[in-house]
Amino acid sequence: MNRNFPFLFDIHVLCMLMAKKRLKSGTVLKGIAPNILLKHVESTAPFLFKGELESSTPKTAFIEKLRFYKKNLKLLNNIDLAEYFHICLSAHWSTAGTFVPTDVDNQIRESLWKDGSIQKYIEPMARVTMDSWTWDYSQVTNRKSYNSNNGQVLSTHEGTWLSVAIGAYCALVKNKKTELASEMRELILSEIKKEEDLLIQLREERDHINFLRSAPLMAHNFGDLDRVMIQWKMDESDPFFNEIFKLGHQLNPSYSKILVYTGKVNKEFSSKENHRHMSMRQPKCLRRSHKFLVPVGPFMDQWGVDLGISNDLELFEKAEIVSAFYEGYKRQDQAFGYIRAFSNLVDQLDGGLNSLEEFLPFDLFSELKNSKFFELSKISRDEFEDDYKKRLEAFVCPETSLSF
Repeated sequence: MNRNFPFLFDIHVLCMLMAKKRLKSGTVLKGIAPNILLKHVESTAPFLFKGELESSTPKTAFIEKLRFYKKNLKLLNNIDLAEYFHICLSAHWSTAGTFVPTDVDNQIRESLWKDGSIQKYIEPMARVTMDSWTWDYSQVTNRKSYNSNNGQVLSTHEGTWLSVAIGAYCALVKNKKTELASEMRELILSEIKKEEDLLIQLREERDHINFLRSAPLMAHNFGDLDRVMIQWKMDESDPFFNEIFKLGHQLNPSYSKILVYTGKVNKEFSSKENHRHMSMRQPKCLRRSHKFLVPVGPFMDQWGVDLGISNDLELFEKAEIVSAFYEGYKRQDQAFGYIRAFSNLVDQLDGGLNSLEEFLPFDLFSELKNSKFFELSKISRDEFEDDYKKRLEAFVCPETSLSF
């Protein structure tokens, strides 16, 4: 290396790295290499590749796409931008409900839509975005609420979809694809209406717990929508902007007051419960099965039962999970969901918490046994949920004057 020109080495390395992302197809990838992306998916959701999930239907084909390329890595050299986008979308759909989602958010929301070759691929990318609205994500997330009448499910995946769809809409408008932009707009409005209808029905049916589950999901979903609208610097004079912006925060004549009411309910009851669950990334055993994915807080009782009775988890692994629950509670004050999961996990074990003593550090075991966390874990599920129901009924939204 010429000492007078040390920067030449850096440029050479940079060129090599860039060349590695130029595929045989001629596509130059500016994001994560697809083979590395598949490794990240396997790390956070190994169950995707072990035959645990159904992937043979059109609505679960996104799972099969990842399996196919995992078995045929050389074919990744021949993909184009639209197929790379499809792989990124499939990866994020498959991992958005896991403890460590794949980091392709900005690619599927913005950067791939601004690629230099977008004119050639924008239509197939828009079509797969539209199709993904109906993908069946039920196997790859536990963050759900339910409409018991028709089986409708709501999750954070709708927020993932909204964030990609609004990015697609902005790209379509920018590239003068008026007809496709109009189709995307109608689907976005349909998703918003679907969530609005679900919230209205849950309130009318007095389904307290599913309404409380739905509140953080809606807040997440519309929050994702808002963030990408801002990210794209969406034209505020566009009537569509005013029709869909800040739906969980500001009253909008196009929608029921239920949306703002639900946003306030989330802030009052759920905002401290549903975060990134950083402490739960430590027990790698939780990545072993889709059955172990984290649900909506604070209603984590059944999750705790499932973990406690599982024969796929050793006692030392259950002790590791208990330690993560306690760490999460200390990190996030008033994160009562971890207490509910802990209580139900140890209730399934012969000897309760004492059966895990040999697997926990002495000082941690002693601290846990004498903690407020442990004391609160003695509250029964019925008592815990009844308290939430009563508090929800007593809550009056300061913005809308609505109550449950």
